[in-house]
Amino acid sequence: MIRITELTLPWGDPTEARTQDALRRAILKRLTLREPDLLDFTVFKRSHDARRKDREIAFVYIVDATVRDEARVLAAHRDDRHVTAAPDTAFRPPPTAPAASIEQPLVVGFGPCGLFAALVLAQQGYRPIVLERGRDVRRRTQDTWGLWRKRTLTPESNVQFGEGGAGLFSDGKLYSQIKDPRHLGRQVMREFVRAGAPPEIMYVNKPHIGTFRLTGVVARMREEIIALGGEVRFESKVIDLLIDERDGAKEVRGVQLADGTVIASRHVVLALGHSSRDTFRMLEQRKVFMEAKPFAIGFRIEHPQSLIDRARLGRFAGHPAIGAADYKLVHHAANGRSVYSFCMCPGGTVVAATSEPQRVVTNGMSQYSRNERNANAGIVVGIDPDKDFPGGPLAGLALQERLESLAFEMGGGDYSAPAQLVGDFIAGRASTALGEVQPSYKPGIRLTDLAPLLPADAIAAMREALPVFGRQIRGFDRDDALLTGIETRTSSPLRITRDVDTLQSLGLRGLFPGGEGAGYAGGILSAGVDGIKLAEAVARSINGVSAQQDCA
Repeated sequence: MIRITELTLPWGDPTEARTQDALRRAILKRLTLREPDLLDFTVFKRSHDARRKDREIAFVYIVDATVRDEARVLAAHRDDRHVTAAPDTAFRPPPTAPAASIEQPLVVGFGPCGLFAALVLAQQGYRPIVLERGRDVRRRTQDTWGLWRKRTLTPESNVQFGEGGAGLFSDGKLYSQIKDPRHLGRQVMREFVRAGAPPEIMYVNKPHIGTFRLTGVVARMREEIIALGGEVRFESKVIDLLIDERDGAKEVRGVQLADGTVIASRHVVLALGHSSRDTFRMLEQRKVFMEAKPFAIGFRIEHPQSLIDRARLGRFAGHPAIGAADYKLVHHAANGRSVYSFCMCPGGTVVAATSEPQRVVTNGMSQYSRNERNANAGIVVGIDPDKDFPGGPLAGLALQERLESLAFEMGGGDYSAPAQLVGDFIAGRASTALGEVQPSYKPGIRLTDLAPLLPADAIAAMREALPVFGRQIRGFDRDDALLTGIETRTSSPLRITRDVDTLQSLGLRGLFPGGEGAGYAGGILSAGVDGIKLAEAVARSINGVSAQQDCA
């Protein structure tokens, strides 16, 4: 198969048939082939180019083509760096379960990492048991709306906990900056499409599913796990690990649930979310090796989506070929702090994301259409354990809890969030009235001064960064843009350290930590990829195969 990059087509008739015809003609021309010599082709990636405002939008494709006499065609274009042999992106599943195997591996947590770990294990015959502390997507959605509409928090079923994980109530973004030499991210998207996600996520630049579509996709994947012999148990909170210690070596032999149930297994995938604070504390008591790691804290910022579209796209703002514009910003402040945008949600809303009583946490969410009035993103400051929260692996949790409790108090004590206009924030004065930008956060906001919520040098860095961002995106620092606090759960504040080859916890055989909570992922795609890796590691362990043998 041959890969062609930088294959450009002008924006035209968007129908599938016309696009396929135009692509076929472009491939024939690029490779100087006769019609019968092009056997087939698929689109690997599609992006758009709107940089030249004096020209129409162009689509830029990466395509994989099957041709007659591939070696001859590649030789004829050996000097063209945009015509090469296509990489192998096929997924090679791990070893199947041994015929005599009766042990069922456990998967703790049913976010993207646990979902894909369980799916791959089920597909290979291991009959995993999934233990999820929260509820299924239907009831979880009802519980989440209970906080947003009625200020009623369900601690075990909310934006953080339940089927689908924290990524369920987000933009459903499916792109990542992880190194992925085996193209496992493609396998994650293949499974999503097979479960009902839009096929275009396989090739569009910056693919996303959206919250409500993602709920149906996740439910269908759960049904497949069950149909293949696995189990999914909701409202099954793990409160302890059962550990054997012999000759100085420790090994997992099962878990205990909150209702007293004990489930035996020598293979436990620990796919926790970044908000499983009680579980992290249990792991510390069990002396599971963990380390503090950097994360980020800050606020959500809201603008009219039309402002972002005009600033980013100019005359192409609102063009149907592009949709709502996004952005990615970073500023290195004079005091050494780094300020950057995080989890940008075009045409979305700011949502209440706490999982604990009397605390306020914000996050962002978009539907597939991305057609809400406002754009929002986290504007966050990187913090480091050595400087900002020394004291051991759980010190970051304590910092998050303190800031979230303060945000609850500043919001009025009823799950409203404290908020401030950008102009007032930069000037250092409390806000008293809204401007044109209306808040999307439910259950509501309370205008105040956000400065007490973050360290003084973090506030100073943000005040320096916002005007800089305003020079990059005109209007970004407009006076009535709205900041809402607090964003603390950008990533896990700790890492459950694991062996690089076996993916097992250091010093505790049979425990396979992964995903966001363990510090090995940062979004749906990377968590799904890590889940596949954990399934492979479990399969190798059960079969007595090393990673090196499996690769061979």
